Order: sequence, then C-alpha cells, then structure tokens
Amino acid sequence: MMIERASVDVKSIVERHAGGRPLDASRDEALRAAALELLAQVGYERLTMDAVASWAGAGKATLYRRWSNKAELVLDALVCQKQMITAPDTGSLRGDFAALFSLNAGKKSEFEADIMVGLVSALPHDKELRDAFQERLITPLESALSSVFERAVERSEIEPIPNLSLVVSILPALVLYQHLLVGNSVDESLFTSIIEDVFLPLVRFVPASSDVNSAPSK
Repeated sequence: MMIERASVDVKSIVERHAGGRPLDASRDEALRAAALELLAQVGYERLTMDAVASWAGAGKATLYRRWSNKAELVLDALVCQKQMITAPDTGSLRGDFAALFSLNAGKKSEFEADIMVGLVSALPHDKELRDAFQERLITPLESALSSVFERAVERSEIEPIPNLSLVVSILPALVLYQHLLVGNSVDESLFTSIIEDVFLPLVRFVPASSDVNSAPSK
C-alpha cells in the first residue's frame, strides 16, 4: 500500500496554470500533485481546497467541478499515484504475496511518509475522510487479500479461514503501524517478514515440497 511521489513539479504547475485558462481535464494531474505536496507539508487538517487551488494556480471552482470536497481530492490523488490493487494468481500463496508486494510497492521517501502521517492522523476526527480512505484504499487491498487466501484454500495450501475478514485486516493495520508509530516504509524485507512470521503461521500454511525446497533459510 505504498504511495509514489507525484511526478509533476509543483512550481511548474503554478507557472503553467496561473493564467486562468479554460477548464482542461489535463490539469487534473497538476491539481492532484498540488494536493499531495500540501498534504505532506501541512497535514490533512490544515489542508484546504482554497490552498490547493492557490498552490496550483487554479480557481477554486475548478477543484469543485472535479471533487466535491478535500477528502475526495486527497484520496483520488493517492489512488492515482499507484497501480490499481489487483489479486495476483501465481499458483502459490507465497508467490501471490510476493507478486502483491511487487504490484503495489512504491518508491520509499520522506515525502511518502509525510503524506501517510498527514493523512492517517486525521482519520479518527473526520468520518468523511475515514469512509473515503476505507473505500478507496483499504477495501481494494482487503478484497485482493481475500481472493489470494480463497485461492490458497482451493489449492489445499491452507484450511478455510472462518474469520477471513479479520485476517485480511491485519496487513493494512501493520503497514499503518509501521508508518505512523515506527516511521518505517514497508520494504520488501519487512513485507516478507510479515508474511512469513505472521500470516503463514496464522493460516496454518502447508507448503508444497517445491516451496520447502525453495524457501529461504532463516
């Protein structure tokens, strides 16, 4: 669930769009980039639609034609910076988890961590943001994880999981914990440790002989 830094330079955004040109859909990327830059700098609670519009050299009405509030803007900006979360199907549970990380890994940076801290720290106080965060980021990840586990059950790698919804909620919770309380980005090493030391024992994973032979020694 990593977030890549927007590729648009905010200063160039201001220069390009300060002239008040007619509404253009190509400006969406610039507005999203401005929102993320400000989010990283001031946090979600101090972020305003007026500030984003000013930063991007756009009119406030331009924002509201695209997003009805700042929660929609911010979450849309985050989602658009990463690939859609999908459920890989590699033929093994370990392979699916490795592919899931590869699909959704982003570039680690202080900017990324600042965005997550600025956003998630506001969740307990803003129901609108919390609902949008759940719908746009958490639910797609949990859905992909559910599919991964369900296929593992079909392959007889694991037994059916009676509390699947609880199990799949663990990974997002651990990722947020690492960002907020530890200050770490979840790199491949940490992700692998979470899978090997938490998830696989939890679901009583029974590796095939090929998995046993290829699994890294600890």
